[in-house]
Amino acid sequence: MVVGMSGGVDSAVAALLLQRAGYAVQGLFMSNWEDDDDAYCTTAADFQDARRVCETLGLALHRVSFAEQYRERVFAHFLREYAAGRTPNPDVLCNREIKFGVCLDYLHRLGASWIATGHYARLRHTPTGTQLLKAADTAKDQSYFLHGVATAALAKTLFPLGELRKSEVRKLAHAAGLPVYDKPDSTGICFIGERPFQEFLSRYLRTAPGPIENNAGEVVGEHRGLALYTLGQRSGLGIGGRAGTAAAPWYVAAKDTARNALIVVQDQDHPLLLSDAFDVQHMHWLSDADAAVQPIECSVKTRYRQNDLECTLRRCAAETTAEGSVWRVSLRQPARAVTPGQYAVFYSGARCLGGGVIAQRFNSSMAPAAGGITYNSLFTMEGS
Repeated sequence: MVVGMSGGVDSAVAALLLQRAGYAVQGLFMSNWEDDDDAYCTTAADFQDARRVCETLGLALHRVSFAEQYRERVFAHFLREYAAGRTPNPDVLCNREIKFGVCLDYLHRLGASWIATGHYARLRHTPTGTQLLKAADTAKDQSYFLHGVATAALAKTLFPLGELRKSEVRKLAHAAGLPVYDKPDSTGICFIGERPFQEFLSRYLRTAPGPIENNAGEVVGEHRGLALYTLGQRSGLGIGGRAGTAAAPWYVAAKDTARNALIVVQDQDHPLLLSDAFDVQHMHWLSDADAAVQPIECSVKTRYRQNDLECTLRRCAAETTAEGSVWRVSLRQPARAVTPGQYAVFYSGARCLGGGVIAQRFNSSMAPAAGGITYNSLFTMEGS
């Protein structure tokens, strides 16, 4: 059994529990982002924490770099999506392509029979296949980020923390004398971390300034580049008080990529921010049987830490693109800031069905807005 050691408390306790269960455990520390001039990257410190944990438990620790594969398979896609005006989620691709992709192949070459991680999720290994379930601690559940992992990879995986709460994990780590028992949770992918994100993106993307407009088509400011903003964003817009407007915060409501215009509104629940339907591409089903009977009544998350939204899912028979079939999601209640480029992940109760990339969003109840701008044309352009 090889445990992916991140240097944090979760992977440390995963290794501890498997060792106590009688597995022959070894650790693996992988680095996926390498930049010697990057003051925000904590890889070196995290490796030392992983090494100290393995010394405490008496485990061998391997170290490997997948930085080249990460840049090719994850970071390049991340930049393409932002350049196109969408907002990607690199954690999902990292799990599919790196942690449970090239890393799993590497572990098999080491002779490992199983891989384990400190993810908060559960697996049910059945005669008909492996099912991905939400964690018992729904506040920490990470099945959203794991929905794209191949079922064959999940069949060789264990998630020892799936039935535990974070408070229990820290208590176990403290009782076992693990040096990371009180280490703060990581902020996610190394290249994002705590850095000034707009400044970071500007190093890699060409950004063209353009107008910031309200929903009536009036110019209220200037943006630094559409790629640097995301739907629902409030801070960093640089719009001060304006004569004739309410003293209320502004929110990013849409991106008009054809005109390089950023559309903003002053109501966090403005109709431009709401969607009652959206299309999904690049669908990945954890079981083909779930896609066979339509329509599918289920729930969906359009972003991590969002409450489940009740919906109906069906394949659009007449719509097939180079990315495969298009699936239409109809929500029971409108949702705020459904964002093209993000992942929609579907559930039947606690069981994850799979998910795909949000392509475009709709609000069927809205009439054309003033100034010649229509709501649904904006939704289509930002997802194109």
